[in-house]
Amino acid sequence: MAKGKDKDMLLVGSKTKEALKGSGKTTYNVSADALDALNEYVYWLVDQAQKKCAANGRKTIRAYDILAS
Repeated sequence: MAKGKDKDMLLVGSKTKEALKGSGKTTYNVSADALDALNEYVYWLVDQAQKKCAANGRKTIRAYDILAS
């Protein structure tokens, strides 16, 4: 996997910002680096799921591998 800024964006920026901003009475501002931080977290989750899958002798990543990270 690529390191740092070389990583591809795995998130749809506009949809993710919309979700982070919220709706209704309370809305939030989203900083410029928020998407990058969330993208890094997604890469970390993927890495953890791959490791868990390999440790269990499987080649198929299951939802549990991601949620249990």
